Amino acid sequence: MIPALDAVLGNRTAAVVLLFIENYGSGYSREISRTCDIPLSVVQDQLKKLEAAGVLISRTVGRTRVFEFNPRNPTAGRLRQFLSAELAALPNSVLQRYFRERRRPRRTGKRLSRIDS
Repeated sequence: MIPALDAVLGNRTAAVVLLFIENYGSGYSREISRTCDIPLSVVQDQLKKLEAAGVLISRTVGRTRVFEFNPRNPTAGRLRQFLSAELAALPNSVLQRYFRERRRPRRTGKRLSRIDS
């Protein structure tokens, strides 16, 4: 995605995982893997490293382990500010491909456009 960001954060997977979680607020390994075209085991390893370092925390929702930034870690807070600025600077093509996926279903009965009658 962005070579400079990859270098600063250590590798492409770390950059993608952190940008994904900053953009969506949370995420789970399969979702990140599928969206960003990275092997699942590589994403899982990166999530474990970030959780072990205290940057991320996880919780179980059903059978899924969901990761988000650790609100008690001051470094994570500063990292989020940096990532937010980097997201804003990404080219539109990258944003559309990786960071603009619809995450919730459309309300039942909602029209698709104003033209529908």
